[in-house]
Amino acid sequence: MGKKKFKTEVDQLLHLLIHSLYSHSEIFLRELISNSSDALDKLKYLTVADENYKNITFEPRIDIKIDEENHKTLTISDTGIGMNDKDLEESLGTIARSGTKNFLSQLSGDAVKDSNLIGQFGVGFYSIFMVADKVEVLTRKAGEEKGWSWTSDGKSGYTLVEKEKETHGTDVILHLNEKGSEYDNRWQLEQITKKYSNHIAFPIFLHYESKRYEGEGDDRKEIKENKVEQINSASALWKRSKSELKDEDYNEFYKTITGESEEPMMTMHTKAEGTLEYTTLFYVPKKAPMDMFYADYKPGVKLYVRRVFITDDEKELLPTYLRFIKGVIDSEDLPLNVSREILQQNRVMNNIRTASVKKILSELKKFSDDKDKYAEFIEQYNRPLKEGVYSDYANKEELLELVRYKSTKVEGWTSLQEYKDRMQVDQKGIYYITGDNEKTLRNSPLLEAYKKKDIEVLIMDDEIDEIVAPMIGTFKESELKAVNKSGAMDDLKTEEDEKKEEEMKPLLEKIKAALGEAVKDVVASSRLHDSPSCIVVDENDPTAQMQQMLKQMGQTDIPEIKPILEINPDHEIVKKMESSSDEDLIKDASLLLLDQAMMVEGMELKDPSEFAKRLNRVIAKSL
Repeated sequence: MGKKKFKTEVDQLLHLLIHSLYSHSEIFLRELISNSSDALDKLKYLTVADENYKNITFEPRIDIKIDEENHKTLTISDTGIGMNDKDLEESLGTIARSGTKNFLSQLSGDAVKDSNLIGQFGVGFYSIFMVADKVEVLTRKAGEEKGWSWTSDGKSGYTLVEKEKETHGTDVILHLNEKGSEYDNRWQLEQITKKYSNHIAFPIFLHYESKRYEGEGDDRKEIKENKVEQINSASALWKRSKSELKDEDYNEFYKTITGESEEPMMTMHTKAEGTLEYTTLFYVPKKAPMDMFYADYKPGVKLYVRRVFITDDEKELLPTYLRFIKGVIDSEDLPLNVSREILQQNRVMNNIRTASVKKILSELKKFSDDKDKYAEFIEQYNRPLKEGVYSDYANKEELLELVRYKSTKVEGWTSLQEYKDRMQVDQKGIYYITGDNEKTLRNSPLLEAYKKKDIEVLIMDDEIDEIVAPMIGTFKESELKAVNKSGAMDDLKTEEDEKKEEEMKPLLEKIKAALGEAVKDVVASSRLHDSPSCIVVDENDPTAQMQQMLKQMGQTDIPEIKPILEINPDHEIVKKMESSSDEDLIKDASLLLLDQAMMVEGMELKDPSEFAKRLNRVIAKSL
C-alpha cells in the first residue's frame, strides 16, 4: 500500500487545527477515548447479535499508557472492533460526508467554540496532530487475521502497511511534540479523562510508573513500579436513580456524549416501567447544533438495548423536528439484533418514540413558565417546533402551545394563548402578517386599520410561517387570518366603507382599465388609513413570498399570481384622481399606486426605468 496523500480538505483541516486551536489541545484525549468507546460499542453489539462474532473473546477496556523514557510516547488502546486497510483509508485518509467543508465554514475564530465543533462534525481524530509530530495507528479487525499500521506526521500524507497485531482492537501511539509533553504525566491525563469521559460505559485504565524510595543515607534506593489504575466510573449513568444523581453528574455525562463544553439548557430523565420498560435521558443544548438545517444532519440520540449500544445514526428515533435533542434511549424489550428496517416498523420502538415525544413536549411546556429562559430556547428552536406543527398532527395542539411569535402589541415573543387572552370581546379571529423582514412587516400599510382599531397582529417573519400558519386553521376556536389576504378585512367592514366603495366605482373602473392584466382586481380599501394603496392576494392564492419559495424549491411551472390592488378612498391622491379629467395622468398615477404598493411590501419592480419616467412625468405636471 505504501505512502499516500491526504485529500485537500484534510490538509486544510490539519493546518487549522494545529495553528488555530492549539490552546485547547486537551480535547485530543476526549476524541480518542470517544472513538475507542464507539469501537467497543460496535463489537459488544456484534458479539450478542451476530453468530459470526459470538466466539470472539470480548473483554472491553480502554488503556492509556505513558512511556516517558521511550521517546515520550502516549498510547491509547482499546479491545474494540478494530479496522482493516479499507476502514483505515476511509476513516483516516479522508473524512466522510461533508464534515470537513461544513466544519471549516462554521469556524468563528474563537478557539473554545471552534474546538466544540470538532466532535459535532466527526473530525476529532485529527486533533492528535496538535500534540504529536508523528502518529501510528496499529489495528486489527475482529474476525480477521491481518493487522495494519497507519502512520502520519500530519503534513506529508500517510503510510499504510500490513503489520502483525496479536489481538483485535486499536492502538493509537502518539509521539508527543513540545506542546504534547504536558500530557505525559499521570495527573494531567487522569484529570482530562474524568472531565470528559468519566461516564464512558467501559473501564479506562491508566498505566503509569510509580517511584518510591527505600532505606536511608547511602543505602537509599529508588524503586520504580509499573501501576495500573481505573480512572473512570464506567457506569451507564442513565440507568441510575434520579435521586442519586446531581446536576453535575448529568452535565458531565452530557459533555461526554456531545463533546460540548457548555452545560445543557434542559435535562429530561425518564424511567418507564410496566408493560413497556425503557429509560430515556434527553438534553436540549444551549445552542442549536450547527448542522440542524443540513439534510445530512447527525442525529443526537443513541439507542441501547439492555445497555448494549445499537446505533447513533438512526434519524427515526425521534421525529425530525426534534433533531436538536441529544441523549440516550435504552430499551429492555427490543431484540438485540434489531435492524434499521425492523426498527422503523417495530411496535415497541413506536411506543417508546410516541411516549418520548409526549414527555419532551410536556417538559418544554413546564419550562415555558420561565419566560426569560424560554425566550433563549425559542431563539434557538422556534423554527423546528413550527416544523412539528406542520408535520406532527397528533401533537399539533401541544406544539401550538409552545411556538412563539412577534407582535404589534408586545415586546419580545408571545404565544397564541397570550394573544387570545388579549383579544377584544367582539374580535373575529387571530390576525397575522407574513413576510421575510420584520421591519418591513411592521411598517406595512396592511396594518393601518388594525392599528387604528387597536387590534393586535402577529408578525411572522420566518419563511416557514408561509407554509405553517395557513394550515393551523384555528387555535382554541379562533380562526387564524392573514392580513395580506383579501378576505381578512371582511369582518372589519362598516356600512360607511361599503358606501364609499359604491361611490368610487367609476374611478376603480378607470384604474382597472389602466392596469389591465397587471392586477387581478382593484377595490376600495377599508384597511388603509395613511397610505394611498396596498396590495393583497386573493384568499385562495399563494402570497408573493410563497411563490418565491416554490420557485426556489424547483417548481418553475407556477402560473403568475396577480395581486389585488386596494385604493384608499380618503387619501388626497385618490380624491384628486377622482376629480381629474386627464386620462394620461390617471393612467400614470394608477401604475405608480401599484408600483409603490409593491415596493412597500419588499417586492421588486419589473421595470424600474419605466417607473422613474412615469414618476418624473407626474412630478412635472404637479409643479
